[in-house]
Amino acid sequence: MLRTAATRSPAYPEHLRAEVERYLESLRFSGDPACARLEEAMRYSLLAGGKRIRPVLALATARALGRRPGSVLPLAGAIELIHTYSLIHDDLPAMDDDELRRGRPTCHRAFGEEVAILAGDGLYAEAFKLLLSEQRAEPEALLAAACELASATGVQGMVGGQYLDVAATAPPGPAGLRRLHELKTGGLIAASVNCVLLVGGDPERERMALFRPFASELGVLFQIVDDILDVTGSQETLGKRQGSDERLGKRTYVSEFGLDGARKLAAQSHERARDALTAVVPSTQQATELIQITDFIATRSY
Repeated sequence: MLRTAATRSPAYPEHLRAEVERYLESLRFSGDPACARLEEAMRYSLLAGGKRIRPVLALATARALGRRPGSVLPLAGAIELIHTYSLIHDDLPAMDDDELRRGRPTCHRAFGEEVAILAGDGLYAEAFKLLLSEQRAEPEALLAAACELASATGVQGMVGGQYLDVAATAPPGPAGLRRLHELKTGGLIAASVNCVLLVGGDPERERMALFRPFASELGVLFQIVDDILDVTGSQETLGKRQGSDERLGKRTYVSEFGLDGARKLAAQSHERARDALTAVVPSTQQATELIQITDFIATRSY
C-alpha cells in the first residue's frame, strides 16, 4: 500500500526540483542584442523560483516508469515554459491584474505590458521548439506528446478553462466548477504525467488509461488547495496578493462550498489521488516521488 502519514509537512523531491532548476537556468532564447530586453523578461519570470511542481511531476513519473528522470528534462522544461507563460498572462491588467508574483513585481510591472505579452508568447513558442528539437523519442511518440501538450493548453485545455473563468460561462453546480478547473489548471498538470508516457512510445502509451485518473485528480486537488490558500494564506507566504479570487468575483471551491466544505473536498480528492496512484504504481519505492508530490500538493501552504 502507498499509505503514509501526512500529518506533518511531507517531504518534497528537492533533488528533482534542483535538476529542473539547473536545466531552466541553462536555457537561452536569443543571441540577438536587439532582443536582449525580451529575453531578459522571459528569463525574469522563468527563473523566479517556486516548487516547479509540473516539471518535477514529469521527472517523478519517468522514475515511476523505471526510466532516468533526466531523460525527460526537455519535456519538463517545455512544460514549465508554458506554465510561466500562463502566469505572465494571468497577471496582466486585462486578466487578474496582479502586481506581485513569487514575492516580486509581475512581468508587466517590471517590463511593461507590451513586453510581458510578448514574453509570454515567446515562452509558449519556445516550449514547443524545446520539446521538438531536444527531447529524445521516436518521431511518432514525440509528435503525440506535442499534440497532447497543445491540447492541454489550448481551447480544449488551459485557455478554454481560462475563458470559462473570465466569461463566467461554466455550467452551474459542482460539475461545472470541476470542469472549469479540470481545463484551466488540471490540463497542464495531467499533461505533465501523460506526455511522459507518450514519449516512451507504444509500451508506455498503453498505460495512459491507467494513469489518467491519478493525473486528472491531482489537477483538481491542486486547484481546491489553491482556492483555500487564496483565502487563508498571506501575501508573505503566497508571494502574491491574497484574496484576489474574491476581489475578482471568481467561482472557487471556497465561494461555492465554504472554507470547511472546500477542506473536506480537498481531503477527499487527496484520498482519490492516492488510491489512483496505488492502482497504477503499487510499489511504494517506485512511486516515492509521486507520493511526495501528491502529499505536498494536498498540504502546501504556498
